[in-house]
Amino acid sequence: MDKNTEVPENVDQYIQNFPVEIKDKLLEIRNLIKSTVPDVEEYISYGMPAYNHHGVLVYFSAFKNHIGLFSVPNLHPDFVEKFKPYKTGKGSVQFPHNKPLPVDFIKEILEFRVQDNLKKAK
Repeated sequence: MDKNTEVPENVDQYIQNFPVEIKDKLLEIRNLIKSTVPDVEEYISYGMPAYNHHGVLVYFSAFKNHIGLFSVPNLHPDFVEKFKPYKTGKGSVQFPHNKPLPVDFIKEILEFRVQDNLKKAK
């Protein structure tokens, strides 16, 4: 179920490459991003869906056992405890396929990233 070797031209094409249960989660993340940040710019970068709003907002990608969300504030003191239930790397978090997406938490991450980008843009 890993990504195809061909780089997708757009996010729709990226999402179509996955089985329906993963596709549904990817669409859920995509819709959450667009509803939380309506004027976000969507594109493909590094072969995965990427979002820009006054700078890089987030990326996401599906893997065999999880969906990765990248450019997240997992080292920020306000978020350290909230990231503990998940496997993380520097600026990334993994949401396992066998658990529901933490939609409220992802929205909180997005809202934080928007504010952080706006501060940096000033």
